[in-house]
Amino acid sequence: MTNESFSPSPSSVLRPPFNRTAEQKLLRKLDVRILPVLWILHFVNFVDRANIGNAKIQGMENELHLTGQRFNIAVWVFNLGYLVAGVPAAVAFKKYGPKSLVVMMFCWGELLQLEWEKTYSDILPGITVIGCGLVQNYQGLIACRLLEGMTEAFFFTASVVAGAFNGFISSLIANTDGAAGYKAWRWIFIIEGLITIAVSASSYFLIVPFPEDCKFLNPKEKELLLVRVKADGGDVAHDGISPLLVLHHLKDWKIWAAVFMNVGVTENANSISNFQPTILRGLGYTATQAQVHTIPVYLVGCVFSVFFAYLSERFRRRYLFFLFGFTVLAIGLIVEITYPAAPGVRYMGLFFMASGAFLAMPISVVWISINVSKGYKRTIALGAIVNFGTAGAFVSTNVFLKREEPRFHTAFSTGLGLACMGLAAATVFYVGCRVENMRRDKRKGELPTAVESGGNEAVGERHPDFRYSL
Repeated sequence: MTNESFSPSPSSVLRPPFNRTAEQKLLRKLDVRILPVLWILHFVNFVDRANIGNAKIQGMENELHLTGQRFNIAVWVFNLGYLVAGVPAAVAFKKYGPKSLVVMMFCWGELLQLEWEKTYSDILPGITVIGCGLVQNYQGLIACRLLEGMTEAFFFTASVVAGAFNGFISSLIANTDGAAGYKAWRWIFIIEGLITIAVSASSYFLIVPFPEDCKFLNPKEKELLLVRVKADGGDVAHDGISPLLVLHHLKDWKIWAAVFMNVGVTENANSISNFQPTILRGLGYTATQAQVHTIPVYLVGCVFSVFFAYLSERFRRRYLFFLFGFTVLAIGLIVEITYPAAPGVRYMGLFFMASGAFLAMPISVVWISINVSKGYKRTIALGAIVNFGTAGAFVSTNVFLKREEPRFHTAFSTGLGLACMGLAAATVFYVGCRVENMRRDKRKGELPTAVESGGNEAVGERHPDFRYSL
């Protein structure tokens, strides 16, 4: 039987509950084979996404004449690409397989370098992130960021470490100022864009396909995986999607509660990634010192978020840890709003902001993903969060007003307001799921369990035995 046609035998004796030892061995094998390459992919993704903030203080603002809100617009238009491509990119991934990730990643490199002087004359093919380093004016930068955002609309994790890496590599690249006739800020885009291209090209051969096409699993492991996915409410076929099905799944209130939850923290996370170098310059640091001082903020945020995210999973409590993340974020925002005289205290506020936002943001994504059925519904739910959750990023790019630099009172006040909105959405999500669990507990025993029905009845969240994670 070939990999392309592999499917569990109808007469398979595999039924839940599965052999625990075999499951653990399979999951370890999948983790080792899949997670590292995906982590690296998103790592370089976020490096490219956030480097515009580092490039700004390294000379880009002056050379491209980014007066007034022009820098904010350059950041904002990137998120427009997310809005346009979020759900379609997620559906494309589901339909065409994991290797489509590599194509998306390579293409967010593929930009048009626009020499947009008095006329729209030269439109030259290039590489998107590299193109950001080659543009000659503000309009070219806008075009680059828009196309970059559209092709990057799928990835998510490893962003915290990438933020620290950005500060580190930007401080090193500062020494290349003038090399080959290019300013240091241009080399930030060019070097990091080349890294992206190299990683995406090599990753094509490492990306694992969908379960039925996996070649690194033996037949027994593959059958266990496919039956396990099916029993858990997933699907093993990757066609049959339609606009009506997408709209049907988007009627679920939980998805929209998660979107608002995510908006509340995404706004603050994007504020940190795009404007932290500028904020640090306002504390009195030089450009290179500001680049270096972004590193501890991201590293502390990384350790904080990983530790408490682990506890969230360990104790199966999402709402309480989201609330904790919100509280830490709010403390940081309040510090920045009050604008204490001591620069060190304001710097401390950035640590609180990063730690709280980087904990609450992944929880908002994981929480919805485990509370909807697998298959296309989960894909659409996650796509909706990426797609519509970027509304927070739209806001963050427009509230850091140039005239308020370095205090940015409007930006931090808006961040606190949206964080409160995210907490309200999380509370609605928690209460709604808790009430539904209580209703299902009262009806327990009215319908057959998945085992009794042979797994062919309602699956996933539709099954009466399903309980929402709180």
